[in-house]
Amino acid sequence: MNILFLTLVKINTLDERGIYTDLLRKFRDEGYEVFVLCPSERRDKKQTHLLKEVGVHILNVRTLNMQKTNIIEKGVGTLAIEYQYLNAIKKFCSNIKFDLIMYSTPPITFSKVINYIKRRDNAYSYLLLKDIFPQNAVDMKMLKGGGVLHKFFLNKERRLYEISDTVGCMSEANKEYILTHNPTIVAGKVEVNPNSITPIEQVRTLEEKLVIRKKYGLPLNTKVFVYGGNLGKPQGIDFLLETISSTKNPNIFFLVVGSGTEYDRVYKWFQSKQPKNAILLAGLPKQDYDLLLKACDVGMIFLHKDFTIPNFPSRLLSYLEMKMPVIAATDSNTDIGDVLERNQCGYKVLSGDIVNMHKVIDEICSNEEMYEIMCKNAMDLLHKEYTVDHSYSLIKNKIKNV
Repeated sequence: MNILFLTLVKINTLDERGIYTDLLRKFRDEGYEVFVLCPSERRDKKQTHLLKEVGVHILNVRTLNMQKTNIIEKGVGTLAIEYQYLNAIKKFCSNIKFDLIMYSTPPITFSKVINYIKRRDNAYSYLLLKDIFPQNAVDMKMLKGGGVLHKFFLNKERRLYEISDTVGCMSEANKEYILTHNPTIVAGKVEVNPNSITPIEQVRTLEEKLVIRKKYGLPLNTKVFVYGGNLGKPQGIDFLLETISSTKNPNIFFLVVGSGTEYDRVYKWFQSKQPKNAILLAGLPKQDYDLLLKACDVGMIFLHKDFTIPNFPSRLLSYLEMKMPVIAATDSNTDIGDVLERNQCGYKVLSGDIVNMHKVIDEICSNEEMYEIMCKNAMDLLHKEYTVDHSYSLIKNKIKNV
């Protein structure tokens, strides 16, 4: 069987680790032929080109810059990409019959591509919902609610849900939100299919931990709380910085590592404040980042307090894989903190509630026995809920039952 996967994530090889590559690798290993369409951005200065591996075909489609660019180019690029992908399919995959077409959000503008493949090949369409747009842009005041652009993208969103045979949501709160705000969707086509990876057993020896800490300038005898990932407006970075500046416990150290639209502001804050209890590192390659996580003790997730949509950041999986308790400082709508507390491997904090933030930080640091239990529970949660075997089975059963 042939699978077509559409994404905005740059994929060079399925040997890379990630929520999409791990899932696609599982399909390949189960005997499926995998075709991936991903962008080759204007800054790459490359034309559309095809890369081949055993059982995998990666079509890099020339697009405008989609990531880390100005909002105008990103907006035009988002609208243009479905035509660019459609033309690439007609040129490079005209003789390929696809049995399944999978795609993730963002963007929400793949409808023409999906509809073309569904009609041409009678393919099953599966949406991996990773982002609820345009409401997230309205929450962040990047779009005016009820405005012309908002209404335009709402129509695109509704069309995407309409042509998808199944909508796989990241969590129960995600599923409930989609069904509540889209009453025309048949409930039976929406299911929970969360972010997932192929876990690798991580051995974290004290010796290795000390070597890594020395390499990156981390203190050797303190609990290191790490925030890794995107540094942008959706993360509510102000609360991260407030947490760092207001924490006076000398046995606690913060590591911030990432990139994004707010990185320069965070960098200037570090330069100005010169905090003794924290360092900032620019984004690292996945392999280096995973190695760095081995030297950390507690993972941190931050989301802007104004979100009305239930985000579920994928960085959670890296923390769980490293057997770390997690603190989720979020809005009141996401259920990621509820999942952590229900499985006794972390805490939820309302973004901006600095009193409760200090309370849960102290709880983690004051009871070593409880900390070790939470570490074990973190890995248990990963294996129970967030493996590609689970995601693969959900999707495979959909194809089998058609």
